[in-house]
Amino acid sequence: MGIVLNQSLKNTIITYIGFAIGGINTIYLYPVFLGATYYALSNYVLSSANVIMPLFAIGMQNTLVKFYSQYETNEERSRFLSFTVLFPFIVIIPMFLIGFLFFDEILFFLSKRNIIVKKFIWLIPFIGLCMAYFEIFYAWLRVHMHSVFGNFIKEVGLRSASLFLLIGVYYNWITVEGFVYATAVVYFLALLITMIYAFRIQKPVFQFTIPKNTKDVLVYTFYIILSGSVANLLLDGDKIILSLYMDIENIAYYAIPTYIALVISVPSRSMHQIVYPITAKLMHENKHNEMDSLYKKTSINLQVVGGFVMLGIFLNINKLYELIISGLKTEDEKLLYLSGIPVVFMIGLSKYFDLILGNNNAIIFNTKYYRTVLFLGVALVVLTIGLNMIFIPMYGIIGSAFATLLSITLYSLAKLLFVVKKLDLYPFTNQTLYSIALTLILFLVFYFWDFPFNPIIAISLKSILLTIAYVYLNYKFVISIELNEVMDNLLKKFK
Repeated sequence: MGIVLNQSLKNTIITYIGFAIGGINTIYLYPVFLGATYYALSNYVLSSANVIMPLFAIGMQNTLVKFYSQYETNEERSRFLSFTVLFPFIVIIPMFLIGFLFFDEILFFLSKRNIIVKKFIWLIPFIGLCMAYFEIFYAWLRVHMHSVFGNFIKEVGLRSASLFLLIGVYYNWITVEGFVYATAVVYFLALLITMIYAFRIQKPVFQFTIPKNTKDVLVYTFYIILSGSVANLLLDGDKIILSLYMDIENIAYYAIPTYIALVISVPSRSMHQIVYPITAKLMHENKHNEMDSLYKKTSINLQVVGGFVMLGIFLNINKLYELIISGLKTEDEKLLYLSGIPVVFMIGLSKYFDLILGNNNAIIFNTKYYRTVLFLGVALVVLTIGLNMIFIPMYGIIGSAFATLLSITLYSLAKLLFVVKKLDLYPFTNQTLYSIALTLILFLVFYFWDFPFNPIIAISLKSILLTIAYVYLNYKFVISIELNEVMDNLLKKFK
């Protein structure tokens, strides 16, 4: 786990820096500088692009990671890299033609509730294409164990660019409409920079030839398209459905709590970047015991780190929302944003449960059984859409959050049972229960009181107390052996 901890630590730090910048954007700058309408519009465009991105990438980012290590010669690897970059055009070109032919029908369907969407529709496929090829070149870097640079661009670079654009809106350098267009340019630049860096790491020699074991590659790719579509629909599909049933401003009220809850999944995202290729290698070499050990380690480490993040959010959520609404002018708008607090808890719990499954996804996608689970995922997407269509008209954004919580929990539970039954791999130990108990106790101790100070001071003081209690208790009860070793090394350096 040396290289895993090394790059995961760097990726975690980078990701949290990115989320901190994104938090500033989301909590204050977006609502105040853009207003609810254009904040919701920009979020809608990016969410829609993220939903169609797997179709443009056609799973090549995951296919590259899975099969790259199986090619033994440089010529075979070069041919495979060329294949992953050029093959998506087989799908991209027909999709753009279909979009062009049925443009009016698509435009009417997406903008019939919110007419403001109409003039920005074309940005969705453009950004989706940039996202797709960014992920492919990011995977190119990951297979060469250079995950940190791509992670920096994705987590810090994009959010920093949004921050500067928001400042530009504030000083009237660009309009709120210009912000949406400039965001598309930012995603194109992110793709360009990542592609150039990937070519520096491994100089491409493009060949219009197909690699060996093409059948296995294509079959895997087809199912990964389903997987990516499932994951992205579960992540962003609810915002698209919201726009079909409610005024677009509700996406802004929903986007803030979902972003806050998404912070809980950061440790998983960071570790996944480096654990995925290692998991692929262990599964390919059929090293069951090493895989089981890695599974348990990733599960408990992510549970400890993610549990801390979740507690930090849940315990400070009321004060955090005081900050969010402090820059708003009307009481009605403040109440609309405050309606997102229950959403934080529902989405946050779903992220936590998914987090404690460790590298579950990486295991599934590198076995011969991945097809069954992916079809199950498609069924759950249908369930998610159905639940959203039922609960959004009844309960608005809270109904959408409940639908997401129920769907993601069922999906995560299904994947866990599948790995346990089919592969005899189990992520949980006694420490899992101890960690859950500890997290619950600390929640009950800290939640029902707040410091009667300025929100920033109150959040800081409560977070300090939580950190001391959480770190001490986890260390004392040895919840994670690896994290205890990290603490021991730090203590030795201080001594």
